[in-house]
Amino acid sequence: MARVVGLGHVGIYVRDLERMVAFYRDFLGMQVTKQNWSGGAVFLSSDPAASDHEIALMRGRPQGEDPHLINQISMRVESLDDLRAFHRRVLDEGYALDRVVNHGSALGCYFFAPEGNRTEVFWRTGRDCWVPTSEPIDLSKSDEEIMAHIDRIIERERAVPVGGSKEAVGAPSA
Repeated sequence: MARVVGLGHVGIYVRDLERMVAFYRDFLGMQVTKQNWSGGAVFLSSDPAASDHEIALMRGRPQGEDPHLINQISMRVESLDDLRAFHRRVLDEGYALDRVVNHGSALGCYFFAPEGNRTEVFWRTGRDCWVPTSEPIDLSKSDEEIMAHIDRIIERERAVPVGGSKEAVGAPSA
């Protein structure tokens, strides 16, 4: 049976993206691995060679009584077949599917846990890049078709290197 093999990252909604990036980067010593300031997202890792990102900071934390802190909790699976198995289980067990997307470096299946927390189960594609898109991907396709789709998206979007900015390379918006 497919199972998660590790925590990938935690996505946190923040009010002041610049201040929070400075905290994780300058105070905790993490490295910015991806950034999309116009889209309100910055990703950081304590060891980019081992993990693309462990913290995802996202603009959008609301004011008020319900601070809505968690953007998502992401967990890694070992294989594309494991990702497919989780996708089937999400549907079969009636969890609310959010989306299944191609990020270039990973394919993610997003859904909502029983108490409404957004959860992602993802598979690392072996492509060391970040495609600033959340383009849907069909997991019923063959492995070859999926990998070709990943490569087409990477080519189209001109993948942003580790630490790079979407804006710096002029990548089109998703």
